[in-house]
Amino acid sequence: MTCNCNTANNNIDLTKVKPYGDTLNDGQMEFAFTLPVPYGDEASEAAKNYVKQMGVNEPACVYSKDMGGGFTFFIVYGKAQHTIDYTTIKVPKVDVEIMDRVECGEYIEQNIKREVVMVGASTGTDAHTVGIDAIMNMKGFHGHFGLERFKNVKAINMGSQVPNEELIAKAIEVKADAILVSQTVTQKDVHIQNLTNMVELMEAEGLRDKVLLICGGPRVSHELAQELGYDAGFGPHTYAEHVASYVITEIVKRGRI
Repeated sequence: MTCNCNTANNNIDLTKVKPYGDTLNDGQMEFAFTLPVPYGDEASEAAKNYVKQMGVNEPACVYSKDMGGGFTFFIVYGKAQHTIDYTTIKVPKVDVEIMDRVECGEYIEQNIKREVVMVGASTGTDAHTVGIDAIMNMKGFHGHFGLERFKNVKAINMGSQVPNEELIAKAIEVKADAILVSQTVTQKDVHIQNLTNMVELMEAEGLRDKVLLICGGPRVSHELAQELGYDAGFGPHTYAEHVASYVITEIVKRGRI
């Protein structure tokens, strides 16, 4: 059995969108959360009441588990009543035509006529390299090769827990066109503090207007990046070709050939 989604979409009022479970606009939602209460019937009732206070009708606690130490995990189903106007939603995005790996190499050869240098790292106390490796390492991620495999690109991955000062120093040493900052750890907004510090150091060095500054991570958006003083931000589901396409077209646009 197949679903003709185009036909189905013709019946949807995008100004009044609700969650979909079994039938259109039934509002069915699933909530997964933990409360600091001991496991038992009272805990399940507390979970249902909590979801009900969120404006969800007919909450049903379908699963609960004792997490120990007076904490209980729940899965609760319910029917949401609120709707959203999808037509009013505008999301700031990196405005660039995405080229594949080969096209990026050809663009550099035809328009920049020199090697493009990018240096990146997971900075501060962030010990995770999965993000920066996915963008920079030759093998890449999820079938998308990293910048090391791009023709006419010199990609320098400094790894994790790199102080902002060291990343900047390396960028100066290799005359980088772009600095890539990866942030995976986001508890208590530590990524905001570290990303802000990077911009402040770049400005102090007089480099902010000379090097493209880009950040990425699971909680990074283009909007947040620009608010913090970065040229662009790349979040989940973006790959090396997204970053490369932006960097090389910006180099040409800004006359940094």
